[in-house]
Amino acid sequence: MDEIVSFDGRVTRPETFLPEDAANGALLAMVGERVRTARARKGISRKRLSEISGVSQRYLAQLEGGEGNISIVLLRRVAAALDHRIEWLVGADDPWNSDVMMVMGLYRGATAEQRQKVLEILDPEHPALRRGRRIAFIGLRGAGKSTLGRFAADRLGVPFMELNAEIEQASGMPVNEVMALYGQEGYRRLERQSVERIVATSDALVLAVAGGIVSEPETFNYLLRHYHTVWLKAQPEEHMARVRAQGDTRPMAGNPSAMEELRTILTSREALYGQATIHVDTSNRSLDESLADVLSTIRERGIFEDWSSTA
Repeated sequence: MDEIVSFDGRVTRPETFLPEDAANGALLAMVGERVRTARARKGISRKRLSEISGVSQRYLAQLEGGEGNISIVLLRRVAAALDHRIEWLVGADDPWNSDVMMVMGLYRGATAEQRQKVLEILDPEHPALRRGRRIAFIGLRGAGKSTLGRFAADRLGVPFMELNAEIEQASGMPVNEVMALYGQEGYRRLERQSVERIVATSDALVLAVAGGIVSEPETFNYLLRHYHTVWLKAQPEEHMARVRAQGDTRPMAGNPSAMEELRTILTSREALYGQATIHVDTSNRSLDESLADVLSTIRERGIFEDWSSTA
């Protein structure tokens, strides 16, 4: 076969094309796609990612395009800026799109008897593992997790907890100080520990969690397994309006693209939030109507079999 001459005059012989070249190209393409997807889920621009990670926009563009042969040190910076572990970007399985996620979807649609058999096979040391009467509300800020959570807990006769309050109690400092001192990694570690501690100490409660919990696959999978999860859905405009109605103007302050970023975050997280056991759309619904929807769905699921709507 003839030699191949590149535009810069370099000569490459056919025998130098090794099988690993294709594998390397596939790896770079996969890493680029995962970085691009993670950035979309986080709802930040490439410029912002560059500022946080210290990696140039040009390099990030090459990386996301599958052309950047990035060093392990720079990739670690990018992963940290995206609140990711580096192995999530280079591992064989995408933590959000592996067979595990498919099995979880099948599990949600299975009968109680089928679920019990699956647990006995996969977790023989804990054949009686159940979610008990633990309910976790998930969704973006402004979905009504805290408000509806408190009312629902009161009607169900169980305690209500805010996960961030538990994190603050465990760390002995406000969440913003936890973030300042230990960063996202430290916060996520405390978040996972708090979720597990609640399971170990309570069999019946309503828990409101931060919207970003879905960005940590291990913690989110644990939450799905040990809690009946309720996704409170709403339109982006309602999310923003509710946050501002609470007196928090930070989302819009000095950020004219805040609404577009909110839509991007919601879109990127929809598939993750959609793994919740229960979906309740609070759009154009009053507090009383949304609460009635939540309680009726819980009753239909048989989570609180001894509870009635008149309780």
